[in-house]
Amino acid sequence: MKIALLGTGIVGRTLGSKLVEVGNSVMMGSRSANSPKAAEWVEAAGALASQGAFADAAAFGEVVLNCTAGVASLAALELAGRENLSGKILMDVANPLDFSQGMPPTLTVCNTDSLGERIQRAFPDAKVVKALNTLNCAVMARPELVPGEHHVFVSGDDAEAKGRAARLLGEWFGWEPHDIIDLGGIGTARGTEMMLPLWISLMGTLGTPIFNLRVVTGRDAPSA
Repeated sequence: MKIALLGTGIVGRTLGSKLVEVGNSVMMGSRSANSPKAAEWVEAAGALASQGAFADAAAFGEVVLNCTAGVASLAALELAGRENLSGKILMDVANPLDFSQGMPPTLTVCNTDSLGERIQRAFPDAKVVKALNTLNCAVMARPELVPGEHHVFVSGDDAEAKGRAARLLGEWFGWEPHDIIDLGGIGTARGTEMMLPLWISLMGTLGTPIFNLRVVTGRDAPSA
């Protein structure tokens, strides 16, 4: 499969490397067609990896992954081009984190809106699926790093796109169907984005980013 990966940070590089590893052709997009960071990743990732500007990558990909910094995502997607995103699954991995006041970051949007919703409103012809944003990128790409059952969430208005995105999470990264929880429409991205303050606190307390959450219901309890 041809995949567009927007963003040259650690999330993009980690996901891109795993996507190439399992046999996909991946173009990493950035503001510049000749980004040094992207070039370094391409050299390390091998023959299935390539680079270009945001618009080049978005035109190339059958599926588009937004791995840009959340505060810059809308601008990056504008550069990617509406026509290049139309009709495609746009998997939004970003979080609207504001580091301007140092650590811990705050959220630039929350409670009554989310980055996922803003992206869907700005690009109504794209099929936005919020996913993977509650995890460290190493766990996104290799869920087996955390032992036992643990969960990842998807949000989106297009049920077919969410179903395909869930299957791709399995094919690409090894997420089992029972570990993927469909929260509903794109409005539910508010909840997963607002998990980030908790995630950051847990990382500090646990002393590692290699962890995840498991959702347990009453159905899992032993009967009396």
